[in-house]
Amino acid sequence: MPEKKLAFYTNDDLNNKTDNELVASAKNGNEEALECLFNKYKELVNIKVSKYFIVGAEKEDIVQEGMIGLYKAIKNYETDKQNSFKSFANLCIERQLITAIKTSNRQKHMPLNSSLSLSTPVYENDDDNVSLMELFNSKIAEDPLDTITKKEYYKLVGNKIDENLSNFEKQVLTRFAARR
Repeated sequence: MPEKKLAFYTNDDLNNKTDNELVASAKNGNEEALECLFNKYKELVNIKVSKYFIVGAEKEDIVQEGMIGLYKAIKNYETDKQNSFKSFANLCIERQLITAIKTSNRQKHMPLNSSLSLSTPVYENDDDNVSLMELFNSKIAEDPLDTITKKEYYKLVGNKIDENLSNFEKQVLTRFAARR
């Protein structure tokens, strides 16, 4: 069965070539032949991509993975060993997409996949638009040693209040402190 010849490029010489001829030409460094194959099989990549989903990835990222599979198919296709280029490309695209999905699901990539940009605003509805990096660089964050020291001091003061004040005096102190 002869291959279908479709017009994907303005160069008539390339449009009249079969897939096998285009692949051979692309392997020999013809960038136009490579681009012609990319244009011709982009729809196949889009069909394959529509069946897959990667958490945290945009559709363009998955399309890019499919195009990498197509590129690998072009570089590794051997006319004397495989059936048609289209079936080989189909297989290579599918394998590349599956590999990308498996790779994205690995636990070792979890910090990258769930990371948060330091330029993200701290509060969504804040007019100041203070970023996380600005917050970390500011002196707003207290030194952990100061926090522990204050906690111990407040606990000591609380114990002294419990030891020395009556229940009525504690109520007066609590109300006084609440008004401030």
